[in-house]
Amino acid sequence: MRFWDSSAVVPLLVAEPATRATQRLYRADPAVIAWWGTELECASALARRQRERRLAPALTLTAFERLAALQRGWHEVEPGEELRESARRFLRVHPLSAADALQLAAAFQAAEGRPSTLAFVSLDDRLVAAARSEGFRALIPS
Repeated sequence: MRFWDSSAVVPLLVAEPATRATQRLYRADPAVIAWWGTELECASALARRQRERRLAPALTLTAFERLAALQRGWHEVEPGEELRESARRFLRVHPLSAADALQLAAAFQAAEGRPSTLAFVSLDDRLVAAARSEGFRALIPS
């Protein structure tokens, strides 16, 4: 089981340079843990690609269908005070956006405070650095 950041989920939905590598990681262990906001972050990324005409409408629809299928199968970390508290701490310690701090806090909660027990999959360099600093084994699809 691995925690998947939104940046690593998107290449499972649309063709990107990291798609093959993320597919290999997913096939090796399809048990995904994700933050409750991951679906929205992915939807935002897909909609932005379509608005910018980097993704055709038919491919966008297919990507949203893939996202829905993935979401039905993943384990979702729900919001709560513990998550907010961890995210606030991560914002003070690491150069992260609020969404990235929430991603890291969700992974920390999923690992039950023992980050070395959970792999963290991400394509975001700052988030990977923060995850490693917190003790996660970060996997960067390449």
